[in-house]
Amino acid sequence: MGEWGPKGASAETVLSILKDNQRMVDEIQHGKRRIRYKGTHPRQFAEKYKELNPERHALELQKVMERGDTPAGTHRPICVREILEVLDPRPGEVGLDATLGYGGHAQEILPRLMPGGRLFGIDVDPVELPRTEARLRGLGFSEDVLVVRRMNFAGVPRLLPEAGGELDFALADLGVSSMQLDNPARGFTYKTDGPLDLRLNPNRGKPAAALLHTLTEEDLADLLVENADEPHARAIARALHGQPIATTTQLADLVRCALKTASPAATRQQETRKSLQRTFQALRIAVNDEFGALEQFLALLPICLKPGGRVAILTFHSGEDRRVKKAFQHGHRESIYERIALDPIRPSAEERRANPRSSSAKLRWAVKAGAEA
Repeated sequence: MGEWGPKGASAETVLSILKDNQRMVDEIQHGKRRIRYKGTHPRQFAEKYKELNPERHALELQKVMERGDTPAGTHRPICVREILEVLDPRPGEVGLDATLGYGGHAQEILPRLMPGGRLFGIDVDPVELPRTEARLRGLGFSEDVLVVRRMNFAGVPRLLPEAGGELDFALADLGVSSMQLDNPARGFTYKTDGPLDLRLNPNRGKPAAALLHTLTEEDLADLLVENADEPHARAIARALHGQPIATTTQLADLVRCALKTASPAATRQQETRKSLQRTFQALRIAVNDEFGALEQFLALLPICLKPGGRVAILTFHSGEDRRVKKAFQHGHRESIYERIALDPIRPSAEERRANPRSSSAKLRWAVKAGAEA
């Protein structure tokens, strides 16, 4: 597999280190060992043993959140109040959380369905889904009220017989969760070194490193524009094309080099950070076919919802929001939806200050036509 990085560590060595790191994280979360670190504050993901063990260190997590940060290995749900207002879950209803993630939205929805209601929670991530299910079961949500399945949007119709034929509401929180971003072994971020993977389900498909080897320079530039609206797409594509990129750090370094030649303004710290985020986002969307999955989900919604059923979709960039907006507008014109959001709902200023990761979020909703007056 060649050499990774300037220090000449082999790919096998790097992957072995990353596996050891993930194993240590698992052991921390099960209370088996504490990672030692230099200095007074942990810096690496695996060193943050308090944040990775929230049941034992709740006060530490609260301090982290009060600083406007997200504790390692967790995820802060966005627009919870607004989503609850839109979906209005009620006792006895049956709903869908199509992107269960860390379970933050589900945790707020489930009590409102009791007694007699159920929530189907689905996700494609085989790493995080068992942890989320265990967390929610530990809060007292049994299989009678919470049904967890590992599947993507395309599998939603298979749930309908078990759901009674139709759903009262559906929620989709798109994008990637904080616990996926934070864990260097998943390869989702430029901030830490790891394998350039970016797969939501690491057991399926090809990682981003393999995808890059198959793209022409023109295709890569088009991908950066379509998936992330990257203004320096041509320069970045030219720098990446034909390079042996296997790690997140290698990709980030090449993007930085591309920006230096593209424009002096692009080398400013904020502009560089945005281009790095957009490059990783564009590759992640392509690796997981996120736009294709979203379009399929939007097409399936009308047959899954009851008359009067509500849907809320939280998006994080223009490509997602544009698809949701157009699907809801088309459904409204065709009288599939009787009401839709005319404008997206944004997180409040207070939420954006408390959780900066919410800043780009947009919430759109629709209500299926045909309900009795």
